[in-house]
Amino acid sequence: MVKSTKDNNKTMNEFNLKSSFKPTGDQPKAIEKLTQNINRGVKYQTLLGITGSGKTFTLSHLIQNTQKPVLILSPNKTLAAQLFSEFKKSFPQNQTKFFISFYDYYQPEAYLPSSDTYISKDSKINKYIEELRHDTITSLLKHNDVITVASVSAIYDVGSPENFNKASFTININDKFTRTEIAKRLVTIHYTLKNLNFSDSGFFRYRENIIEIFLPNGLEIIEIELEKNKIKSISKKYNNLENQSKDFLNIKNKTNFSKQELKTFTFFPVKLFVTDKEKLDLAILNIKKELKESLSKLKKQKKNTEYFRLKTRIKRDIEMLQSTGYCEGIENYSRHLSFKQPGDPPFTLIDYYHFRFGNDFLLFIDESHISIPQIQGMYNGNYIRKSTLVNYGFRLPSAIDNRPLKFSEFEKLAPQTIFVSATPREYETKKSQTHLIEQLIRPTGILDPRIIIKPCKNQIPDLIKQIEKQIKNKDKTLVLTLTKASAEDLSTFLQNKGIKTKYLHSDIKPLERPKILNDLRSGKIDVLIGINLLREGLDLPEVSLIAILDADKEGFLRNKTSLLQSIGRVARNTEGTAILYADTMTQSIKQTLDETNRRREYQKQYNKDNKITAKTIKKDIENTFSNDEENYTKKHSKEMLVYLEKQLQKSIENWDFEQSAKIRDQIKEIKKTKSNE
Repeated sequence: MVKSTKDNNKTMNEFNLKSSFKPTGDQPKAIEKLTQNINRGVKYQTLLGITGSGKTFTLSHLIQNTQKPVLILSPNKTLAAQLFSEFKKSFPQNQTKFFISFYDYYQPEAYLPSSDTYISKDSKINKYIEELRHDTITSLLKHNDVITVASVSAIYDVGSPENFNKASFTININDKFTRTEIAKRLVTIHYTLKNLNFSDSGFFRYRENIIEIFLPNGLEIIEIELEKNKIKSISKKYNNLENQSKDFLNIKNKTNFSKQELKTFTFFPVKLFVTDKEKLDLAILNIKKELKESLSKLKKQKKNTEYFRLKTRIKRDIEMLQSTGYCEGIENYSRHLSFKQPGDPPFTLIDYYHFRFGNDFLLFIDESHISIPQIQGMYNGNYIRKSTLVNYGFRLPSAIDNRPLKFSEFEKLAPQTIFVSATPREYETKKSQTHLIEQLIRPTGILDPRIIIKPCKNQIPDLIKQIEKQIKNKDKTLVLTLTKASAEDLSTFLQNKGIKTKYLHSDIKPLERPKILNDLRSGKIDVLIGINLLREGLDLPEVSLIAILDADKEGFLRNKTSLLQSIGRVARNTEGTAILYADTMTQSIKQTLDETNRRREYQKQYNKDNKITAKTIKKDIENTFSNDEENYTKKHSKEMLVYLEKQLQKSIENWDFEQSAKIRDQIKEIKKTKSNE
């Protein structure tokens, strides 16, 4: 049972791992080493875990052992959703949260001087994800048992945790309040008074002597009952535990909720970028001062267009800030609202952790070989775009400080950190020094694939022979080329030879990709050709052979990391084999061979010692959206759009962001076709 004590509205809970499984293979050793190093204060560690070795399970035990709150960074939304689902199942009684970019799509504000083209910010905010982000922030300020799974967008500015916390207000039973006084307090922190709308959150309404407040997290409703200008009762309606992955429509319909009586409750602002009235007035004065300086500079440079452009835009924003305390693009004034100096790092989700826990929390960086380079490059791209907007009068210079963290800033903020990857890069191994913990055993007993080196000469005739053997054994084959053109040409060539083949690369429409993969798994095709078939979620147990053409052409697609990841595509089959066509034994190939052979020997010995027989993974072939699409192609496009919108909402609620992207592409295509009719 979770133990709870309350102190100033903050809840102290223990992390309580729920699982019917016990650590196996080299998981116990990894858990022990990771835990010991955390307790000793080791700053950096690397968990080198191969695909299918149960890295998430190991990290869950680490959380249980250390009882420290955790921030987990993932390189994309799809992986983040998968991780969240796994950790939520492992810690159902704790505050497992989800924090990713809330945009369904996002076109940042930009200016192209060469063509004098201004591109306004175009985005669609996903209300549900926005609610989840808010839920994460408020949970961090109220609870100790927080696990947040986030995408790398978590290093962008989200406003000051101190300002956000200071803007909150607390009510208690028997406090003296009139209905109007409570309403004013709620409006001050950006709640709105409105009638019930099933799609909204962050508002309140009156019901006789009761005020209903629908919290910004989309999961809870607070009811305040007043009697003779005093608070008589406070109650909370919330989703049952098993329904917390959905929105709170069920609560609003009053068909499936729990109700809890409270003695006290704290309301936090609806918006993350907030400041009190006194500080806001001072911030506006500073914005006006910067505007005056920038206009003076533009006037001296005789940039009349930029002068009037900047004057018009910023004055409009100032008027909105003065009247409502908010404006579109308020994040561009975050430096003034947070009273930071030019060049100071922005406030990010990591700052909320520091604000609440000091340095006493953990950071897991999942797929670190991808995530770390992303974090390293995010600042520069943002700086170039923002600088152009400033130079041409679209933004004040302070807008440049609305940015992601520089990598050096990120390193300073990082607490004790664990890099998680099957193929860690030099950065992670160097930072971890001797603290590299390996996890090389799969519960299925499957070994890493065998690697065979063959010459490039006559690689295509040899490839055809290998494919024919595969077809005879009813096994499937992946082939990697270096370019899109060569993938298409090879596909045509094999088709002319009577081999059922398709190619897959970035030019293939998103909706068609899962159908092609299912065609391979179901036997409609026998060979799939691509360039970089390393998309997350590529789970193809029917594939027992991967052939890598021109494997000795050193570069991004043929370095050690890419080769190991590519070979791993056939690690779900007991007959998994990789053929590398190469005339030269490059350093990358040698390192790949050495590492794979080392892992295989270790796995063989473990299976022998524990009398384990390897078994190929069995996985059902799921219907894809593409199949549904075929059933609707004969219907009117209007009906199709209605259907697609429903499917889009369903996929978003299920956090299937890859599927959401595919459906949105289809919606755009239909709308484009309709506009051309």
